[in-house]
Amino acid sequence: MSYQALYRVWRPQSFEDMVGQEHITKTIQNALMQDKLSHAYLFSGPRGTGKTSAAKIIAKAVNCERAPVSEPCNECDACRGITNGTISDVLEIDAASNTGVDDIRDIRDKVKFAPSSVTYKVYIIDEVHMLSTGAFNALLKTLEEPPSHVIFILATTEPHKIPATIVSRCQRFDFKRISSQSIIGRMRKIVDANGTEVEEEALQLLARAAEGGMRDALSLLDQAISYSDEKVRVEDVLSVTGSASQKHLSDMAEAFFEKDVSKALTLSTELLQEGKDPVRFLGDLIYYYRDMLLYKTAPQLEELLERVSTDESFARLADSTAAEDIYAIIGQLNAAQQEMKWTNHPKIFLETTFIKICYQKQEGVSSHSENPSVEPLIKRIEQLEEELKKMKQGGWASSGTSASAEQETPREKRVIRGQGGASHTQVKEMLKKAKKPNLVQLKGMWGEILDKIRSEKVSAYALLSGAEPVACSDQFFLLAFQHEIHRQMASQENNRSYVEGAVYSTIGKSLSMLSILDPEWQKLKADFIKEQQQGQPSDEQDKTEDPLISEAIKLVGNDLIEIKEENE
Repeated sequence: MSYQALYRVWRPQSFEDMVGQEHITKTIQNALMQDKLSHAYLFSGPRGTGKTSAAKIIAKAVNCERAPVSEPCNECDACRGITNGTISDVLEIDAASNTGVDDIRDIRDKVKFAPSSVTYKVYIIDEVHMLSTGAFNALLKTLEEPPSHVIFILATTEPHKIPATIVSRCQRFDFKRISSQSIIGRMRKIVDANGTEVEEEALQLLARAAEGGMRDALSLLDQAISYSDEKVRVEDVLSVTGSASQKHLSDMAEAFFEKDVSKALTLSTELLQEGKDPVRFLGDLIYYYRDMLLYKTAPQLEELLERVSTDESFARLADSTAAEDIYAIIGQLNAAQQEMKWTNHPKIFLETTFIKICYQKQEGVSSHSENPSVEPLIKRIEQLEEELKKMKQGGWASSGTSASAEQETPREKRVIRGQGGASHTQVKEMLKKAKKPNLVQLKGMWGEILDKIRSEKVSAYALLSGAEPVACSDQFFLLAFQHEIHRQMASQENNRSYVEGAVYSTIGKSLSMLSILDPEWQKLKADFIKEQQQGQPSDEQDKTEDPLISEAIKLVGNDLIEIKEENE
């Protein structure tokens, strides 16, 4: 006999063999014993979690010669025939290949005939969400009132695609992802029965790579056995799955913690040379830090850790790393994993992400802990930042510029086209002409604008990920950025033109882009509101002194507040 894959040989033949779905098997077993089985079931859940296996076990249990039973005997002619697929009354249909109305009409015409060799006809329709609308309509009436000798079992990985009229006619059971512990237990039973030697850590890696699917786990185990020589080792599993070992993940986490860019880049190069998938590696890192956060905040829930074992290195890193840093790293890794789909240079993107993580963690470190050779550079940067701050506060005006010359040129028309942000004076002049409806329109269309930018230039879209429009006049719109490097790069001509073009094509207005850092914007907005209030007549000043109005201004800003009397 030809070789059969492990997942086929070890396919569950009874409810006892199904692991991780006890909430379903117990309910169905009780219904079998009490002869209260429904005429239609809907099994939904991730792939490889036992949906079609459970359907076949039900078909055997209801047709077993010893019925009513909570488990099929797997010995009588009916049980063996259903297992072998030789009984025509139990029909398994792949909806992906039989999507048409005619296929369902054929079923509808045949259900009225009594079964020929067993007690019940059982129709198992796999991937039922693939049926066409017409096929679903043809199935409706039969599914609602089938003959007493027919049972329908529908299985799907995407229940949201099934019409509500179909779902309401079925008893629904949601299969969940199988825990790593349950998968490891099942695999250990299989390798012991086959006499195969497998390292314990190798089983753990296989279970984690399967991501809750028993079929995927057994397929990977089969592949690892074929790849290995006499004993399945950790290295074999890593080669088969493309995953990174816990040591690699711990080494990378240490590089982040120690702010060692050289170490992080060396590790990433080694992993890529070994053929690891960059997206998969980022996913492994995300789960590593997820488990670290769980271990740090709830150490008593160690059994919920998905990707790591709590060795000495992991425990030491978890104790040393602040929860805020873990949150930040998870956020950066997740964003990088999403953006990785749009790049043709994953190696460069991966290295850029790791450098950013190392440097951003350096921002909160005092200067005495830095490398001595870097201290002069840092001092120079701090000096330049201080000078830049003074220049911004002065409106970028040089000492030789006369006041009359500045008055001759309207402030709002002086657009800085370099990498610098808008001056405070320029923004305040722009705010005087800003209009609430303009900003509301721009914010309402901002998502569509970003989509257009992404379709034209992904790099420009990435720079705007943390930016948002905060003011808009008839000539300009102001974007507040979270990071200076993003603001500088987005203000460059080659990126700014895409932003302004997307705004024009979306809202139909030719507006010039101004940029500012969010902390500067918050301070400038508060100063502008204060200046406006001081220049208001007394009755208007009384309105803003109302505690409710003051609180509203604090929450949404003065530019979005319109004060009206009740009699207006």
